[in-house]
Amino acid sequence: MSVYKIFHNPRCSKSRQTLKLLEDNNCEIEIINYLEIDLDVLLIKDTLEKLSLKPRDILRKSEQDYKDNNLKREDFSDNELIDYMIKYPKLIERPIVIKEDRAVLGRPPENVLELI
Repeated sequence: MSVYKIFHNPRCSKSRQTLKLLEDNNCEIEIINYLEIDLDVLLIKDTLEKLSLKPRDILRKSEQDYKDNNLKREDFSDNELIDYMIKYPKLIERPIVIKEDRAVLGRPPENVLELI
């Protein structure tokens, strides 16, 4: 059985709903509390590749760190945006669920059903 990894924020309702969907489908789950671990470039790049998305695609535009660092500017490179995600992990959209070589963004939570 494959393990489903979830980038989880327990304070986020969408993240909790996505986790419950995984539990309700008897999935083996590894919870990654990405706000409490040291993120690194390789983990973020690998996750983006599995999502088939660019760094800008998973930025939370409503976060204060997004506004404070003027990340809406289009001249940031992907690597620069990843550096901001490492420094301010709240910028990363959540939840993200990974199964083997694929990943989905749990917005809406039902997106995770694509992996099950």
